[in-house]
Parts: sequence; C-alpha cells; structure tokens
Amino acid sequence: MKQLLDLDTFSKDLSDKGYNGYFHTQSAYPGKLKDSISEYLEACSSGKEHLPKGDLILTGYLQWAGDDRPSVQCNLWVKHENGKFDLTKMEVKKSDQFGNIIKHSELLNLSVETAPKANEAISMVSETEKQKNPVGQRRFRL
Repeated sequence: MKQLLDLDTFSKDLSDKGYNGYFHTQSAYPGKLKDSISEYLEACSSGKEHLPKGDLILTGYLQWAGDDRPSVQCNLWVKHENGKFDLTKMEVKKSDQFGNIIKHSELLNLSVETAPKANEAISMVSETEKQKNPVGQRRFRL
C-alpha cells in the first residue's frame, strides 16, 4: 500500500519535479499547489465547499506562451484521506489556440514518486519536428 504524504511533503515533492506553476483545486482556488489545496480545504471546513467522494482534481498549465499559441495543460487527481495526500492519475494534453486538443496522454496508478517530471510530461504530448528535405535532394519534374 502506498504511503500518503502530508500537504507540505506532497507539494514539495511535486514542486521539485517541476510542477511549480499555478493550479486550480476543483476548478476554483487559484494559487501555487500548496496554497490552492489549503484554501480549498479551508473552504470545506468552513462549510462553503464539500469534499468530493473521489479524488481532488487540480488543473494547471505546464507550458503557456499566450492565447495565440498552443499550450500544455495538466490535470492531477489527488487522493485525500485525513490530511494526507498522494497522486493517483495524471492527464496531460496539448491544445491549440482555439482549445482543440492536439495530443493527449493519460497516466494511471501513479504516486508522487512515480510521476514524471514536468518537462517529461510536456515531451509526452509534444510533436517531434518533421525532418526537412536535405539540400540537394532530387525532385521529380514534369
């Protein structure tokens, strides 16, 4: 059985792997990983929100170059039990400037230790550049 981590250790381990951008917990509460989860849990304890029966969903961008460029978005499913956390699933998708998905990758049965680094997650959905025709290559004439 995987050992669940406290929030400080969980967020530090993911930040060390490059997941140090801003996230939304359950589609709200924007902030760094630890801050977003903390604000959501505070809202749950005050009665503004209710803890989901399943995992918490955190959403953030791994790569962003503006509205007119493709971006890489990451969704993390986080198991939460009695103030302890672990990662269960990750979805990484590259979208164009219109929101259409270019490439999608999903990883199941994860933990914080087995999760890929952020740059590895980006490379899973990045397109390899097509090889250009070398100079001097013959072409057909009509």
